[in-house]
Amino acid sequence: MIEVVQAFDRAPITQLDSDEAGALEDKITTARRLFKDRGAWLKPYERIEILRRLAVLMEGKREHFGHQIAREGGKPLTDALVEADRAIDGVRNAADMLRVAAGQEIPMGLTRASIDRRAFTIHEPIGVVAAISAFNHPLNLIVHQVAPAIATGCPVIVKPATATPLCCVDFVTLVHEAGMPAGWVQTFLPETSELAEALATDPRIAFLSFIGSSRVGWYLRSKLAPGARCALEHGGVAPAIIDRTADLDRIVEPLAKGGYYHAGQVCVSTQRIFVHADLESAFIDRFAARVEALKVGDPTLPETEVGPLIAPREADRVSSWIEEAVSSGARLIGGGRLSHTTLRPSILINPPREAKVSTLEVFGPTTCIYPFTQLDEAITAANSLPVAFQASIFTENLRTALDAAERVDAAAVMINDHTAFRTDWMPFAGRHVSGHGVGGIPWTMKEMTAEKMIVFRT
Repeated sequence: MIEVVQAFDRAPITQLDSDEAGALEDKITTARRLFKDRGAWLKPYERIEILRRLAVLMEGKREHFGHQIAREGGKPLTDALVEADRAIDGVRNAADMLRVAAGQEIPMGLTRASIDRRAFTIHEPIGVVAAISAFNHPLNLIVHQVAPAIATGCPVIVKPATATPLCCVDFVTLVHEAGMPAGWVQTFLPETSELAEALATDPRIAFLSFIGSSRVGWYLRSKLAPGARCALEHGGVAPAIIDRTADLDRIVEPLAKGGYYHAGQVCVSTQRIFVHADLESAFIDRFAARVEALKVGDPTLPETEVGPLIAPREADRVSSWIEEAVSSGARLIGGGRLSHTTLRPSILINPPREAKVSTLEVFGPTTCIYPFTQLDEAITAANSLPVAFQASIFTENLRTALDAAERVDAAAVMINDHTAFRTDWMPFAGRHVSGHGVGGIPWTMKEMTAEKMIVFRT
């Protein structure tokens, strides 16, 4: 039995029946049987129709999903409703991509041995997909894993985060209401990590989509069956560089959003802010004023901007990291504990470069500010960790913007915007320890297909 509680006050919401090893075997057997029967594969137009009906059904449940995200995940209601809107658009994006997804012609006749032939490629579903998701976007992350599987024709078994399973369960219910035949999309709700590992590493799984900690993700990748492919999405310690030409009037708001959105529980949350020494004092004053004004509390209230962490143990961990930095010489602005789950936003000024808050993903409502005098110094510091995901450069100088964008080690560099910016149709991927493969609806669809070449001898 899985007990689901509200993230903010730990009040019970409901209980769900959990799945045991026998249920997992049944689910994988069903998914594998469906995939092996090529005659039963859904046609592209059928998949488009299902996805379009699904989007309409989700629109009718927008408010429900928003409040559910806020309750089980702790995301402030305003942002939770935005997540619901993004999830609906993501389903539509998957349907739209089927209109342009295609193979390509391979030129023949370029050598004597290749004359009298025509060749082209088609894309086929890769096989059974195992999707293991995270708590911080309990609806939209599920959509990013399941909608591409539906679109490409892959049977998928999705395991939501144990703390936030309700949006996934409701979403899959709507998938079936939209007309998806039984067995193609299944939820898996185990109580133990051992069963989640058994799902990911079963030899009948062709593709693993994993969103979560790097420790678990890379471990699972090492255990995949031969031939299985995977996409791993982990976290970063996202850097933002403020050049001396930056317009302070334009940067405080996006950095406050990037650093404290969902209480910092975002894999590309702005964490390390490198500010030119000429702007340090003025920036800290303005940034601190905005951060201290953030409304903290119950995420189900429309005025709340920063809600709880997902569990009390996470609030304990973040608090201990902040205390460690302060005891090592960092200056603390703000902070403190509102409740056993909720921390007030904080800023750490110049914590030691070896401190946990400087080297590890905090996943909490705190940012670190470091002064620099030369851009090279800031870029070197930004690139100093084994993680790399998204980064930012704030500047009014075009040459500086382009120079930094090319030299910062990141999969995406935002110019004059925060590190957590994302649209659901753009590529989204961590480098190095931060991930493997590429996310984003169109790119995930490509990852979930196998290309087959067909050659005619004329």
